[in-house]
Amino acid sequence: VTCVEVVEAYVERIREVNPLVNAVVKDRFEEALQEARQVDQLLSEGPGNDCLEEKFPLLGVPITVKEAFSLHGMPNTSGLVSRRNVVATSDATVVSRLKQAGAIPLGVTNCSELCMWYESSNRVYGRTNNPYDLQRIVGGSSGGEGCVLAAACSVTGVGSDIGGSIRMPAFFNGIFGHKPTTGVVPNDGQFPSAQGVRTSFLCTGPMCRYAEDLELMLRVMAGPSVNKLRLNEKVSLEKIRFLCMDHDGGSVFVSPVDKEILQAQRKVVEHLESELGVQVQHVAIHKMKYSFQIWSAMMSSKDSDGQEAQLFTDLLGDHGKPVWPLWELVKWLVGMSSHTLPAIALGLTEKVMKLNPGGNAKLVSMGKSLQEEMEALLRPDGVLLYPSHPTIAPKHNSPICMPFNFTYTAIFNVLGLPVTQCPLGLSSEGLPLGIQLVAAPYNDHLTLAVARYLEEAFGGWVLPGKV
Repeated sequence: VTCVEVVEAYVERIREVNPLVNAVVKDRFEEALQEARQVDQLLSEGPGNDCLEEKFPLLGVPITVKEAFSLHGMPNTSGLVSRRNVVATSDATVVSRLKQAGAIPLGVTNCSELCMWYESSNRVYGRTNNPYDLQRIVGGSSGGEGCVLAAACSVTGVGSDIGGSIRMPAFFNGIFGHKPTTGVVPNDGQFPSAQGVRTSFLCTGPMCRYAEDLELMLRVMAGPSVNKLRLNEKVSLEKIRFLCMDHDGGSVFVSPVDKEILQAQRKVVEHLESELGVQVQHVAIHKMKYSFQIWSAMMSSKDSDGQEAQLFTDLLGDHGKPVWPLWELVKWLVGMSSHTLPAIALGLTEKVMKLNPGGNAKLVSMGKSLQEEMEALLRPDGVLLYPSHPTIAPKHNSPICMPFNFTYTAIFNVLGLPVTQCPLGLSSEGLPLGIQLVAAPYNDHLTLAVARYLEEAFGGWVLPGKV
């Protein structure tokens, strides 16, 4: 098939399903088709196609990009009403690298307001719906991206993750997502940009329907820094030390893990033990019970130069008038606020957190201790199996009742560990199940290899609506 035919097929698919899911918030179909014609022209020019694969590993591949990233000519609001008219005049580094590798962006996808909530809904673009059940959330903040891939509207996509923003949407939408080891893929060119200590927690990474695409995307997105990873090493699955943890230990802030998620995880353990002949070690890491407190304290801590973390309320103001969360809450109650309730609630939580600096310092210290414990446990040959989220994709608006469930993913951001989110078929209600695969820093190749294996064993992505 020609590249034009491929792009036309995806454009048609987006036009068919986007009115239902509201994932693509701005398209560039005309430009994409023009770029596809250029690809076909290049391929028609005859010999030399062998070197094209090396030079353009993503030649003609349709992709989508989270709206928080700069994509030339596309909006870059991150769901903030005051940025409604902001249009990107350049490409984020990862977007530029993907385009240089031959990828063709079809458009940008929805996210939560300022990328800091796990339902992708905002006052600029509205709400994105889960393709498996339109009454359920797609996750956040890369929720539009997770949705558009699950709905077969794109081949691969660009997401970012500071508390699970790649992995939660990947889980809720039944696709693959990878949060790389910290510092390997550049984060620049997205709004909001991470500052201070958060620069070491934010990760940019690939989201895909098929596990094999994760590594190719990661190589392109990482550029020269890919040499920090061991992606060329052949992985012998039988030699991996598999560890398993069923839940966080019972945090009072977080829902118990759904029984179908636990059953799916047990099936993985049984499969690994019976097919690979490995012994999966069950572990109980006590400090994981305090994941929410640790993540929150580390997110608001000073960096090594003593620089304060940027206040979320400052980001909401976006260099304009300061935002007072209590006043915004009053306005929200009478339908006058331009902000979402989760954003206002986060601003209020931030104020409360600042009241206990002593307690925060202890939690930061606990986080450093947990990081050392995890790295000692995983070593260069370990992979931890851990739930992606305590519940299967919840219904719209319900996350506000259990706002801290995201810490099942968030804890690994502050620990700096690479994590691959892997789908494991559908629940009894037809909603995606999945698992997180965690390794020690710079051992991304292990989790990617296990994801490929589990895709083969459990079927990977399932087309929404397929019975």
